Amino acid sequence: MEVISAIKQIPSGKVSSYGRIARIAGNSRGARQVSRILHTLSKKHNLPWHRVISSTGKIVIQDEQNAILQKELLLNEGVQVSPQNTVDMKIYAIY
Repeated sequence: MEVISAIKQIPSGKVSSYGRIARIAGNSRGARQVSRILHTLSKKHNLPWHRVISSTGKIVIQDEQNAILQKELLLNEGVQVSPQNTVDMKIYAIY
């Protein structure tokens, strides 16, 4: 699956967006599908789910505990996350 492969290739300390992952997988309008794949297959495929954020650089997970966990995991990898839960995509994004 192209989406899973693209997500697995995001290195530690970097992020990508749902839309960019979708474009790499060949579906430029498939950002929501990327989100569904992350939600359902992250554990099974050991995906670095925390490295996928919105194209604006925002952590958009609705569940507060998971959003906090995502921020902590990114910070542990050296990604700076603002108090508003945003990441500078010019610095940290790949693809």
